[in-house]
Amino acid sequence: MSKQITAQQAVELVKDGCTLTTTGFNGFGCPEDLIMSLAERYDRTGHPLDLKLVKCTSQGDGKGRGVSHLAAKPGMFREVILTHMGYDPGLRKLAAEEGAAFFMLPLGNLMQLFRAIAGGLPGAISTTGIGTFADPRNGGGKANQKAKDSGKEIVSLVELGGQECLFYPSFPIDVCFIRATLGDESGNLSIRDEAMSIEQFEVAAAVHNSGGIVIAQVDRVVKTGTIPTKDVLIHGFMVDYLVEGRPEYSKQSFVTDLFRPEIAGLATVPAAGFGALDLGPRKVCCRRAAMELRPNSLINLGIGMPGGIGSVAEEEGIAHLLTLSMECGPIGGIPLGGIDFGAAVNPEAMYRMADILQLYDGGALDMAVLGFAEADAAGSVNAHSFSGRTVGAGGFIDITQNVKKLCFMGTFTAGKEQDIAIENDGVVIRASGKQKKFLDRVEAITFSGPEAVRKGQEVLYITERAVFRLTDKGLVLAEIARGADLRRDILDQMEFAPVVPEEIPFMDARLFREGPMGLTF
Repeated sequence: MSKQITAQQAVELVKDGCTLTTTGFNGFGCPEDLIMSLAERYDRTGHPLDLKLVKCTSQGDGKGRGVSHLAAKPGMFREVILTHMGYDPGLRKLAAEEGAAFFMLPLGNLMQLFRAIAGGLPGAISTTGIGTFADPRNGGGKANQKAKDSGKEIVSLVELGGQECLFYPSFPIDVCFIRATLGDESGNLSIRDEAMSIEQFEVAAAVHNSGGIVIAQVDRVVKTGTIPTKDVLIHGFMVDYLVEGRPEYSKQSFVTDLFRPEIAGLATVPAAGFGALDLGPRKVCCRRAAMELRPNSLINLGIGMPGGIGSVAEEEGIAHLLTLSMECGPIGGIPLGGIDFGAAVNPEAMYRMADILQLYDGGALDMAVLGFAEADAAGSVNAHSFSGRTVGAGGFIDITQNVKKLCFMGTFTAGKEQDIAIENDGVVIRASGKQKKFLDRVEAITFSGPEAVRKGQEVLYITERAVFRLTDKGLVLAEIARGADLRRDILDQMEFAPVVPEEIPFMDARLFREGPMGLTF
C-alpha cells in the first residue's frame, strides 16, 4: 500500500505543542514544500501553535526561503534548539525580538543527541564544547533572554572517568520533515541526487523510535523495488508518509534550478579549480596559513576568508597533495562557498554528517583554518555572537576543539574606513578599522584558548600585519609585516598587551608579492 499523501495532509499531522524537526544544510536538503505548506496552513487556520523546533544548521538562502517561512508566524514556536541560523534571517529576527526561547549547541553534540534518542538512551555525552558557550558555566547555550528567563537547562556538567563532560538529556520528537531524492511506495528513501548525506537518517531514527511521525518530501515517488538496494539510505519501516514535492520547492540547491551531478558524486567534470586571488589582505592571510599546510593531511577550511586557501594551494601547485573535508560529509574535491557551502565539486567520498563529526571530535583532523571576529588575551575566539545577537557555531566547535593544528585568520581590525595597501614586501596601513578584534575579553566563547593550551593544540592567529601564537602565557607576537609600526598599528589596536619578544621576525616577504610564492612542502 502506498504511503503517499499530499503536503496539505502531511502538515495537518503537526499538532499544537508538538516537537518538530526539519533537515537541511544551508542551501541543501531542505524539505521546502512541506515547510511552505505548514506556513500556508497557519495562514489559513492560525495553527499549529506553541511548537518546539529542533534543527541542525541554517536551512535557507539568507533571503527568507526555508525555515524563515515559519519564523514570521506569531506564536508558532515557543522554543527553538539549533546550532546555526546564519542563512535563516526570520529565525534571527525571532530570537532578537524574544519571540521564542533559543538554545544553541555544537553540531556534533546535536547529532549525538539524535542518536541517543534513537537508541533509547537517557541522553548524549560529549567533551566537545567544554569551556565554550555550550558549557553550563558559560551560559549553557542560552542564546537569548527568553531562554535565560525560562529556567530550562538543555545541558549539564557531569564527570565520567575523571573527565568533565557535557550531558544533553533526551526528549521525544513528535514529527519530522526530511528530504530525499526518491521514495518508493513502501517508503524506502534514496538521497541519490543530494549534495551531501546530512542528518536525514539520524532524525528519522530518533523520531520513529520516539513513536513520532516521519514525513519525507521526495522529488519523485516510484514503484516499490525500483530503488537499488545500495541506494536505500532509510528503509520504509522508518517512514510513515511520502510527499512528492512541487518542482519549484524541490531543487537540489537554493542557488540554482539546475541539477549538478558533480556535487552529488554522480559525475566527474573537468574542474576549472579555484580562481586566483587578487593581491590584498585576504591573499596575504591565506598564503600565510598555506605555509602551515602539510601533505597527506585531512584539512577543514571554514566559510569566507579561509576558502581562499584553495586558490593559493592551486596557484602554488600543491592542491593535489591536500585532502579537504567538510563537516557535513564530503571529502576531497573543490569546496563551494556562500549558500552552497558544504558541497564540493568532484568529491572523493561522502560520509554521513554524524560520522565525520564524530571523527572530528576524536581528533581526526590534522589542520583547520577558520575565520575569527574577536580574540582575547587568553586566546579564546568568538565567531558566533555579536552585540547580543547570536548566529550560532554550527560545526565550528567540533572542528576546532580537537584538531592538531589550528589557524584563525582575518584582518587585524574591521570597519569601512580601513585602508591597507600591499607594497614593498609588506603593508602600508593608511587607516585601521575602528572596530578592534583583539579584545580584553570576547563577548562569547566559541573556541576556548585555555582548553587549547591544556590539550597542547598548536594555534595561530594570522592577520595581514601580524601573526600571533598561543602559549600558556597567552598570545605571543610571532611575526610582524614590514611597514607595520609595532606601537601604532599593532599594540594600540589591541585592548590587551600580548607577549612581545625582544626580536620579532618579519613575515615572509613572498606573502606580499605578485605571482606564485614558490611554496613547497
